[in-house]
Amino acid sequence: MVAERGSDGGGLIAPGIDTTRPSIARVYDLFLGGKDNYESDRALYRQIVEIAPETPVWARENRRWLGRVIAYLARQARISQFLDAGSGLPTAENTHQIAQRHDPEVKVVYVDNDPSVITHGQALLVDNESTQFAAADLTDVCQVLTEPAVTKLIDFDRPVAVLLAMVLHHIEDIQDARRIVAEYADALPSGSYLAISHAVNPRDGSEADGLATAIEARFKPFFPTLTPRTPAEIATLFDGLDLVDPGLVRLFDWRHQTDEDLPDLRPAAAHLLYGAVARKP
Repeated sequence: MVAERGSDGGGLIAPGIDTTRPSIARVYDLFLGGKDNYESDRALYRQIVEIAPETPVWARENRRWLGRVIAYLARQARISQFLDAGSGLPTAENTHQIAQRHDPEVKVVYVDNDPSVITHGQALLVDNESTQFAAADLTDVCQVLTEPAVTKLIDFDRPVAVLLAMVLHHIEDIQDARRIVAEYADALPSGSYLAISHAVNPRDGSEADGLATAIEARFKPFFPTLTPRTPAEIATLFDGLDLVDPGLVRLFDWRHQTDEDLPDLRPAAAHLLYGAVARKP
């Protein structure tokens, strides 16, 4: 696979990458300050921050939440195998970097089907024998679990942590989202964990409802399945699992570290991302 630099000064272009339409992975990376993006991504970015200037803050908060989750799982829960499904573009403080800092023996497999992510992810991990990349659709759980990269590193006779960060709100039908989570959970042994972060729309007529609805309207023409959900709807994704304290909460309320600065968000923007970690009994 030969990659070339885009004419607009953006990221590398490999076969299969459509630079004329925004990629959710590249837009999210742009919120994090990444450079692997194109004008189509930047145009949507500008539209989103016009409505919600806090969007880059949300992206950073999701990364910080993920960092706390991985640290908890690797250090306290003693999980040594991670499956990061819908991982997105590699950036600073990736799952394997955080987990292997706590335990160098940790095994990590990233899963994504975005061509941009596949190109960059495989290049990043070429020299790390404890980390693999699987080019697969996270919604096809059977495909994911039988991918050679997964079966090479993950031992499903021992506890595994499955990370589903900021991906399930791209599945329009909540029944499908529940099925996907349940299929991952069913495949895991007792003592395994699932971690989920999810976009929220309280749908209660509040200012937060209005802001979430406006953001959704901007995304919909490009990502028509985007579906923020109420906290009560998100909670049903964890049916049959034991929530780890403090349960399903705003991302920055999940085991917030005292040395971390809380994000400066207007009230309407402070309730639009929730996350939780749950253990399989």
